Amino acid sequence: MAGPKHSCGIVGIAADADVANALYTALMVIQHRGQESAGISVFDRDTIETVKGDGLVDHAIPKDKLESLKGQIGIGHVRYATTGSKGYINSQPLVVKAAGATIGVAHNGDITNYPQLKEKYMKEGRTFLTDSDSELILKLIAKHRVSQGGPVEAIRAAMGELDGAYALVILINDRLFAVRDPYGFRPLCIGKVGGGYMVVSESTAIDAFRGELVRDLLPGEICEITKTGFKSYPMEGSHPHARCMFEWVYFARPDSVIDGIEVYQVRKNIGKILAREHYVEADLVMPIPDSGRAHAIGYALEAGIPYEEGFMKNRFVGRTFILPEQKLREAAVSNKMIPIKGTVAGKRIVIVDDSIVRGTTLKILVSMLRDAGATEVHVRIGSPPIIAPCYYGVDMKSRDQFVATKLSIDGIRKLIGADSLGYISIDGLVEAIGMPADELCLACTNGKYPTRIDGEEYRF
Repeated sequence: MAGPKHSCGIVGIAADADVANALYTALMVIQHRGQESAGISVFDRDTIETVKGDGLVDHAIPKDKLESLKGQIGIGHVRYATTGSKGYINSQPLVVKAAGATIGVAHNGDITNYPQLKEKYMKEGRTFLTDSDSELILKLIAKHRVSQGGPVEAIRAAMGELDGAYALVILINDRLFAVRDPYGFRPLCIGKVGGGYMVVSESTAIDAFRGELVRDLLPGEICEITKTGFKSYPMEGSHPHARCMFEWVYFARPDSVIDGIEVYQVRKNIGKILAREHYVEADLVMPIPDSGRAHAIGYALEAGIPYEEGFMKNRFVGRTFILPEQKLREAAVSNKMIPIKGTVAGKRIVIVDDSIVRGTTLKILVSMLRDAGATEVHVRIGSPPIIAPCYYGVDMKSRDQFVATKLSIDGIRKLIGADSLGYISIDGLVEAIGMPADELCLACTNGKYPTRIDGEEYRF
């Protein structure tokens, strides 16, 4: 419920009709990936027109401005700030005119060598209007357009300077490109939809159009998307991969498929493995809505314990993590989740969630269940303890915010007031995803990073 916050979602569409409304719909589908700002850019005749703003999609992109966007090729973005401050200036897509072209970029991820590259180019006299690493990507593509000429060559040259996580959709005049970083940190897939092709962070947006998921972009791949198909420019040579495990555990919608693996099934697998690793006798299993639901179903099936919905969620309270004071956040949690007393009273309960970062929300929820009459409350968590920061697009930047760096598992159990606490093991998580460990990024759980980060252990 109050898990780590993700950076962004992106979409690009090339079709045989105006695409603004389709981009808007796709952003609504992937709204869970970012709720701070949203925007759409469409190529119209000889330029790129953009509508963007702060807030949710329906607020950031007013319908009257949406209707004014005409063009058959475009990109869109929803944002949660990780690198760069909040506010309109960092809203995306970002657009610039350079090297005889208008270039627009929307980005999901974090560039780990952004500070060094920005300092380098500022010393060369280049100016930056934002504090977003996405502007750096835009400027690098524009710079290499001058020296490299072709757009694919310019994008590949920009990728040669970048390190870290990036999934990109790029407009260069009336041409649409999609890019996935060589590690494959963030998801990006291609689908055939009525009258054209779409590239988007999650396949569920393709399903919303009753389209056909074609495939995921390969790590390091550049694709040019047109209304009739796409052309691939794969990365040459070998490169280590590091797909973010949290995409399957928490970020993505359950109905999405990432790199051929269905998110919902992974979460059920996690629950089943949790039940094998941390079984406890209980009367019912219940989720923390909505993030722990599939995990809890899997746990209940494997443990042979009835599954129940024990909390009702008020969806109109808003997001608790943005409130300025801890007491306000705690009050908001109490208003957002209300126990169903008839379900929990007199029962031994297993509650299942995806992760623990600070532990404050779970402490409140466990206390509420006890007040509602639960006799025992056992907590099961679908990711290993979070012990290290993320540098790749997740808002977990400091070890100070992780309760698992300060307390033992039993200490966390006492903090949240549970009768028992069990986390899935790293091996169990890898088994649940069904991908080799060396294909995944597990750095937040083991402190071993796939890119070189000052002061951190390098994995390779």
